Amino acid sequence: MMNKRPFETMMGALVLVIAGLFLYFAYSVADLQAVKGYTLTARFLKVGGLNVGADVMINGIKIGTVIGQDLDAESYDAKIKMSIAPNINLPKDSAAMISSNGLMGNKFIKIEPGKSKEVLKNGDEISNTKDFKTLEDMVGEVIFMVTGNDEKED
Repeated sequence: MMNKRPFETMMGALVLVIAGLFLYFAYSVADLQAVKGYTLTARFLKVGGLNVGADVMINGIKIGTVIGQDLDAESYDAKIKMSIAPNINLPKDSAAMISSNGLMGNKFIKIEPGKSKEVLKNGDEISNTKDFKTLEDMVGEVIFMVTGNDEKED
């Protein structure tokens, strides 16, 4: 009975080392680190569950991270602060919208670059924004489209 304990202890230690290596590998591959760069803000009426730490993407490629959320005391708009990679120069007329991965997926900010020659700089605000559409909003639009086309002509 005493001879089994050192073997069990060594196997337990080996399992812990392998689990630690797996966690390190998963963390390094998952790209969970916040992007360090210049700061931009954007205002939205609805953020739909967007959280600090969410990705900022262009065409599915991560270019930034949401680093803060605040409520404007006067307009009650949600003010989102994001950090954008320093090698990404966004045109001033770029659009920001809150999107999600699928129906129940994580929320992120999708950037559609504009055509302007002028670029956004540290501290600037993206003025062209589109709010998050909830499932209820989309169903309401479909119902309105369907019922709006059935009007009687006099």
